[in-house]
Amino acid sequence: MNPLQEDMENALTGSQSSHASLRDVHSINPTHLMARIESYEGREKKGISDVRRTFCLFVTFDLLFVTLLWIIELNVNGGIENTLEKEVVQYDYYSSYFDIFLLAVFRFKVLILAYAVCRLRHWWAIALTTAVTSAFLLAKVILSKLFSQGAFGYVLPIISFLLAWIETWFLDFKVLPQEAEEENRLLIVQDASERAALIPGGLSDGQFYSPPESEADSMAFSTYKIMSSVVKDFFTFNFLLLNIFYFFSSHTV
Repeated sequence: MNPLQEDMENALTGSQSSHASLRDVHSINPTHLMARIESYEGREKKGISDVRRTFCLFVTFDLLFVTLLWIIELNVNGGIENTLEKEVVQYDYYSSYFDIFLLAVFRFKVLILAYAVCRLRHWWAIALTTAVTSAFLLAKVILSKLFSQGAFGYVLPIISFLLAWIETWFLDFKVLPQEAEEENRLLIVQDASERAALIPGGLSDGQFYSPPESEADSMAFSTYKIMSSVVKDFFTFNFLLLNIFYFFSSHTV
């Protein structure tokens, strides 16, 4: 091949690749990037993410649900006043459900303080509450006489145990990974914005325009995905709970 033709082909290839690179760089829309950055910064200023708020809501549900079951147990076993005095004032580790209620209060206080007030981004707090709950319930089931007191002797320990581990799963597989992903996205968008700022000659807002992502739309879609997952898990949990309650009720009658 003629050396002159090779030089012309190399020059043409280099020109095309440089045009492609320039086209890739110019395809970055600064308006779009700034809108994305403002969207992520708005979420940071909000203080707590949607998935973390859902987790705190489930922790509150844990406390209220265990409290409701305990109140029902007080009514079933002879009235609230008499049974409350027997289980609280005359507390007996081997027959009282009051400590299971206190265990739910302990989980609520520690988890809300760690993940709502202090906004902790580590699993040690949930590991503490789950370990304490599991150890206490296992010891109580082995040593106490709850199984001789009807269906609630089975239901309250099992429900408390399941709720503690569901909270652990939700934090470890939903809250922390999703928040880490949001941080990575923010870093990527900020890096792209810094690179776009280095483009010589600048860009006009109308050049390669792409409409900025709406923060409200993004938050709504994120909330929809979270709530869909939570509702699905909630109905699965309720179905499992009903089967457990039916099983132990049928075996204690």
